[in-house]
Amino acid sequence: MIAVLLSPVYILVTLYLLRWNLWWFSACGLFFRRKWFRILYSAFFLFVSLSLLIAFFIREPSLKWFFKHLSNYWLGTLLYITLAVVISDIIRMILLHCDRVNKIKLHSRKTFVTCGGIVIAVILSLSAYGIIHARDLKLKQYEITIDKACKTGDLKVVLIADLHMGYSIGHRYIEHMVEKINALEPDLICIAGDIFDNDYAALDDPKAITAALKSLRSTYGTYACWGNHDIDEKILAGFTFGSEKDLTDDVRMANLLDDAGITLLNDETVCIEDAFYLTGRKDPDRVKKIEHARKTPEELTEGLDLTKPILVMDHQPRQLDELAAAGVDAQLSGHTHDGQLFPGNLLIHLFWENPYGLEKKGNMYSIVTSGVGIWGPDMRIGTDSEIVEIDIDFN
Repeated sequence: MIAVLLSPVYILVTLYLLRWNLWWFSACGLFFRRKWFRILYSAFFLFVSLSLLIAFFIREPSLKWFFKHLSNYWLGTLLYITLAVVISDIIRMILLHCDRVNKIKLHSRKTFVTCGGIVIAVILSLSAYGIIHARDLKLKQYEITIDKACKTGDLKVVLIADLHMGYSIGHRYIEHMVEKINALEPDLICIAGDIFDNDYAALDDPKAITAALKSLRSTYGTYACWGNHDIDEKILAGFTFGSEKDLTDDVRMANLLDDAGITLLNDETVCIEDAFYLTGRKDPDRVKKIEHARKTPEELTEGLDLTKPILVMDHQPRQLDELAAAGVDAQLSGHTHDGQLFPGNLLIHLFWENPYGLEKKGNMYSIVTSGVGIWGPDMRIGTDSEIVEIDIDFN
């Protein structure tokens, strides 16, 4: 629904940017003012811009793959083109009203061509960096102390989330992730949702992905919970699209986890080694669409031995106060991507109590990872793709 509402805005922005491009090219020289060039460039610009819609409607697998990749790169570049043009226009309007500014130089072709060239170079550089940086998987480490006894002794927990396996994230990247996780020799591996990117058919090699995930090594195993994208649902420009009546719980997703030896916890709790509890919560958005109910924090911890450590995987970092009051010691989350693209990493703080990193709420730690993969634009700028190592000490 959001994608439909935003489509007129998207069309207007596209035409505005095309006008700005043609205006700049015309200033660069007579060659670029020729009719055939303007037609060819406009056709190319609109082709790339419409790759979002083409990818959404096309069904042929190889063509869909091509347009999906093209549109994901375009989405990130579009953000910075829009920001650059809007900021440039605002600066120009301000300078026009400044008495000390030489208006002749400001309006000169040379100034316009030079400034436009600098802006284009910055946009291309940022986009190239964002594409490369998105695949640079970092390691983030936290140390926390839980004031409870644990029979296993100290724990090394690896948290990952937001793999978004699909058109952007394939088996080779997952294999690289598994390699880095196994090198940490963890006691426990937690996958906090958004394992898939809404479309199981988008996986480039399900067998290779299954084999890679199956090779994860830890003392007490690998556990997961679902996220809001772990559902068979159409996506347009990163936003889910379609009627809830048509949504299905794709059993192939759960089967892949099962074949990989990953235990799915869906509002369920396990007691590991009779030493600590691990709970996986249902995702609130997913519940609204196909599951219709999830347990409250109080219901999750009801009947548990609260003298034992309680770890909760919850895809979205919500209900921090409620979970802390229910006796939870650590909430492990993802979902926010830390904003993924600047300035999103600044704006994300307006929407989440803990948008990224480590925070303490009462006696509970909230740990939010920026995620292994990416959502929508195939770029990261100002944020990192990461694996989180949590070293837990017990008193």
